[in-house]
Parts: sequence; C-alpha cells; structure tokens
Amino acid sequence: MIRLAMCIAIDHDPWLVALAVAICCVGAFAIVQMFERARDAERKQGIAWAFLVAVAASATIWCTHFVAMLAFEAKAPVTLDPVLTITSLMVAMVGSFVGFAVAAWGKDEVYGTIGGALFGGAIAAMHFTGMTAYRVDGIVAWDDAYVAAAVICGMIFAAAALTVLRTSREVRYRVPLATLLIVLAIASLHFLAMTAMRITPMALDETPLRPAEFSALALATVLVGGIVISAGVFAAMLDRQTRSDAMRELTHMAMTDALTGLPNRVAFRAELTRQIGGAIVKGERVGLCAIDLDRFKEINDVHGHKAGDEVLARIAQRMRDTLGHNEFFARLGGDEFVALTRFTDRAQLGAFAARLDAELKTPMIFPEFEARLGASIGVAVFPDDAATAEMLANNADLAMYRAKADAATAPCHYDWQLDEAIRDQRELATDLRGAIDRNQLDVHYQVQTSVTTGEVTGYEALLRWTHPVRGPIPPTVFIPLAEANGFILTLGEWVMRRACADAAAWPHASKVAVNVSPLQLAHVDLPRLFHQILLDTGLPPRRLEIELTETAIIADRERALHVLRQIKALGVGVALDDFGTGYSSLETLRAFPFDKIKLDRFFAAELEGNIQSTAILRAVLALGKSLSIPILAEGIETAEQLEALRREGCDEAQGFLIGRPGRSVPAGAEQSDAPGRECAA
Repeated sequence: MIRLAMCIAIDHDPWLVALAVAICCVGAFAIVQMFERARDAERKQGIAWAFLVAVAASATIWCTHFVAMLAFEAKAPVTLDPVLTITSLMVAMVGSFVGFAVAAWGKDEVYGTIGGALFGGAIAAMHFTGMTAYRVDGIVAWDDAYVAAAVICGMIFAAAALTVLRTSREVRYRVPLATLLIVLAIASLHFLAMTAMRITPMALDETPLRPAEFSALALATVLVGGIVISAGVFAAMLDRQTRSDAMRELTHMAMTDALTGLPNRVAFRAELTRQIGGAIVKGERVGLCAIDLDRFKEINDVHGHKAGDEVLARIAQRMRDTLGHNEFFARLGGDEFVALTRFTDRAQLGAFAARLDAELKTPMIFPEFEARLGASIGVAVFPDDAATAEMLANNADLAMYRAKADAATAPCHYDWQLDEAIRDQRELATDLRGAIDRNQLDVHYQVQTSVTTGEVTGYEALLRWTHPVRGPIPPTVFIPLAEANGFILTLGEWVMRRACADAAAWPHASKVAVNVSPLQLAHVDLPRLFHQILLDTGLPPRRLEIELTETAIIADRERALHVLRQIKALGVGVALDDFGTGYSSLETLRAFPFDKIKLDRFFAAELEGNIQSTAILRAVLALGKSLSIPILAEGIETAEQLEALRREGCDEAQGFLIGRPGRSVPAGAEQSDAPGRECAA
C-alpha cells in the first residue's frame, strides 16, 4: 500500500490525476444509468442500450487510462503508438459490450457477477494494450504480484458493481454504490498496474513528448471522452424523463374516468385510504356518500347513449365546481358515483350530502332535451359506522340501496339494524350466483295425474337450493332475489336446460312442466333459447310445457302474447298457472289458446265443506270444457279433495297426496299408485 501511495503521490501530476478521477466518476455514473436502461428494456432496445453502455464504458476506461498515463512522470522520453492506442479503445468497447450484455440478459442474477467479471477483464485488457502503445526510452520491468493484484481488484470491483445493479433484492443507495465500485475497478487496476511498472531511463535520439504536449493531449482526451460520456448521460436522462412522462400519463389514465375526467374506482380507493389516514392523525372523521342516479336509464332509452354521456359529463363538471377543501368526487362506473369529505362536526357532513343532492336534482338543459334526474344517496362515517375502508364503502352502499328501495327524497345514513337485512340479501344473492355457476342447484319433480284414471300426465320441475351454511332456501326467497339482482334469465336457463336433459333421459315419454317468470317472458330471445335447449338436449317439443302466471302477460300484453305464440309454434305447451288469483281475466283466455289451466291451491284447500269454493271450481271446470282446455288442480293433500275433484269432473291433479317432489321420477310412470303414496323419490 505504501508503494502504491508513493507511486500516486510522487510519480504522477496531481492535477492530471484529479482530472482522470473526475472523468472516471462521471463516466461511471453514466455507465450505471445506461445499464439500468439496458437491463429493463426489451431485447431490441436492450441491444442499443448495451452498445451505448459499451461506448460510454470504453470512453471512460480509455480516457481515465490515458489521462492518468499522461500524468505519470516516466523520467524518460515517451512516445505513443497511434495504432495500438486506437486498438486499446476497441478492446475496451468490445469487452465492455460482452460483459454488460451477459449481465443484463442472463437468466439468473449470477450472470450479473459473471458479466461484471468480464467487464473487469475488459478494463485489464484495455490497460495493458494501452501500455504497449506507451513507448518509453528505457528498460521496463513488471512486478508480477502487483500485476495480478491489479487484474483481480479490477474484476472483483466490477463484478460487485454489476451484481448490485442486477440483483432483485433491495439495496440502499444502489446507484451511488455501483458508481463507486466501477470507479474503484478502473482506478485500482490502473494505479496498481502503474505501481507494478519500473522504468530504467536510457538516452535515445528520438524526440520525446514535452510537458506542454502532455497537457494538451490530456485536455483533448478529456474533451473527447467528456463529449462521449455526456452524450450517454443525456441519452439516459432523456430516456428517464420520457419514461417518467409516459408513466405519469399512464397513471393518469389508469386513475381517471375517460368519459367524465373524474377520478375512477382505483383513484377512489387510494383517496379513501389517504383520507382515513389523515383523519386518524388529525382526530377527524370521514364521510362517504355512495350515489346512484335516478331515472338515468330513461335518458339512455329515450334520447340515446350519447345523451347519457353528455349528462354524465355535465354532472362531473357540476361536482368539480362545487367541491371544497378535503372533498372528493369519483365515478365508479355507469351511473354510480362516490363522494368523500373530512369533517369534525356532523352538521358539516349533512351539509355536504345535501349540497350533492341539490346539485344532482337541479335540471340540466341541453339543446335537444332536458334532464331531470336526482339520486339515491347513502352515507356512512368512519370510524362511527366502519373500522376499515372496505367496510365503510360497503356500508355506504347498503344505505344507498335502502334509499333507492324506499324512494327516499333525502340522503339515507347508515343504520345497522335497517341495513343488515340488505347486507344479508346481497350476500345471499352472491351465493346464489355462485351456486348457479358451480351447478350446485337441484331440480325436484312432482307428479301430475289424471283424476279419473290415475294415469301420469307429466311432472312439474321445482327448483331447490340447499345453502352450504343456511340450509334449504325456499324458492319464494331466492327466485325474487334472482329477479331483483338481474340474473333470473341465467337461473331460468339453467332450470330449463336441466329439466329438459333429465326428461330426455327418462325411460317413459311423460311431459315436464317448467315455470317461467315474468322477466323471462319479457325477453325477446326466449323462443330462440327454448329451441336451442331442445336441440341440445334432444327432448321433443311436445314433451315440454311451460307454466306462467297471468301477471307475466299483463305487464306487456302484446309482446308477451307474441312471444307465447312463437313458443307454441315450436310445439311447446303453454299452461296458465295460479288461475283464480290475481287478474284471472277471461280476455286472456280468449286471446291465447292455452294448453292447460292450473287452478290455484287455494281452491283445493277450501273444497271441503265450502259451497262457494265448490261453485267456483264447477264454474272454472265448465269454462275449461267450453274452451277445450284441460284443468289441473294444485295442492291436493287429502282423499276428500281428490274425490271432490273427481265428482266435479276435474281433468288432472297435483299435490302431496299424489306425490311429493323428489329428485327422480319412477321408472314406470304410466299409472300412479293409490292416493297417499309418494310417486317420487
């Protein structure tokens, strides 16, 4: 170490040494910046960056070497071989490219170390090639120990530098550390190698380089190297700035609603977390308003989606204009919005919600139309109503659903007792949707028979759902749930497909009856769906019968009757269910030729000892006979009820007396057993 220190202090010009170290530091920083670009870029761009790294690295090594060589006082005449000098630069460039390419593109992190060692070898190769260009009028002797130490130090420091840059582990001060290691790799190799050299001067005739020429050459070398390195630095800085701008643009796009320019769901989640954190620190509370626009669908239906977009954009502008300090408004999607505010006094939250409500209810005038909306607003407070951001958002949604269900004219605040029922319904709806997707529902079948002969006329498909936690859920609960949450069409298709597939596999040709909800009947593609299901399952259309109530027809009578005619044209039977309740309009019977009328179970329950019920039954049966429509009575549970039906001339019957619903049907279904015996497993 003493010999090394003396070599630097005595045998070198300190100003030129300082200049060499400075150019080495700047170059090392440029190498680090550009290597990170090469490491992260795709292969084609990576090759370009690797070339730039190699140019910067070779310029750094070469300039440092020759400026330091010019700083060396050989005490003998010196000349430089121009060919070997240029060759040393090429050696540094090629070797650096190989080392950095291996470090950047190797599959494992160990390739960073290997590439760094190759880079260190390139430094050594450049130095000793350059030394062959350094012609001294004297005898040059080398200390092998110092030569070996120089090469080893250069390779170790270079390997360490690229290992730091390549590792996926968190490294503090990664860039400064890697820069320092590269400087140590270049400087330690050079000065240890110079310490290894001993020169014995000899008097020769050639004219040596004079000190003024040394200084000029050093400055020229620094200037050329500085230009090359600076070009690399600026390229890396330009790329970093371009990436930063692109990243900011992508971040803005990812967190902004494209239509309205409002923050989107992602931005809302981040802002909610930030607001809650700030409220905790300052002892404040956070109010969250969940907003769902009223009558927005009418705008789209009547004026078109472009008009709907204009309304949303106008609402966004109004909200931006009305927001104050620590207030936030975002669009989650469709006609759903959220608003946030921090407050200390509950009255501040009330005023905020009322201000939003007033803005949303104010009419919006457009050239082609006028929009009068309004909104259902649910309000929840942190930490009063929820301890986490997710729970706060859920509770605000529950309050909003209650506001919509109750047609509230003012914002609804979260109430645990009132909103837990809504939460329960939402959870149950989610579970039902999952049960449909996972095929976890069951279809049971209840037999229908001829009253006079006992012959089986068909089976009604009855949907059943056994919740894994809650147990059996009655259809009166989950069918309305599917209708309210928008997946009754999916549920209806599942039941129809399952019932048709089961019936096609029966060993007999009994009919299967499937209930159709009003929402299904309102779907114009229902006939096409039924036709596809019949084709897929192979069930003949004559063996399928759909059952629907008159309520399903009354909602949109003309459309419903049109859909029913299309279904009947397929060969599918159509039965009017629950006759005797609701409208029971004779006009409906006249307008459409039903294949069956199902008498509501209420009349069967009242048959015994009730003269009025018997008279109504007799009248309905007479009506059916006059229209040539068979009548089926539901809910038959006693032999007396069955006997009354037989006495009055009813065509078919269904009920617990004849057979309870079961998962399968008997193999022989031509004749039902005696009354009271179950005909289903």
